[in-house]
Amino acid sequence: GWACWKTYLGRPVTDAVRSAAMGCLGAALRANARPEEALPVLEANLALIRRGWPRHEEGTLGAQGALACCLLGLGRLDEALLLRRDIYAKMVTLFGMSHEDTSQLVDQATALGRGEIAFD
Repeated sequence: GWACWKTYLGRPVTDAVRSAAMGCLGAALRANARPEEALPVLEANLALIRRGWPRHEEGTLGAQGALACCLLGLGRLDEALLLRRDIYAKMVTLFGMSHEDTSQLVDQATALGRGEIAFD
């Protein structure tokens, strides 16, 4: 997490490796039960991806997914659900409803007990 971020911090803001390092830091913080610290890192990474690579849909979806997981970890279920709805809509458009990752989002919503309202 931090070692990865410190290694690539000096690169230009729009450098893909720097963005990946930021995502790695956010994921490591979240994985180590520090979601409060992970949240601003993941939000900043999503903003960077949207600004630097606006046509990189898969990167945006990955960053949104990481952010949604962090929000779930913080108990911010409604915000996570809204974000997952956005992810789902984009995935259906890009990959179709039968794509494995699209199906997993529905399964995750059902596991949260919110499947019936998750993707209306």
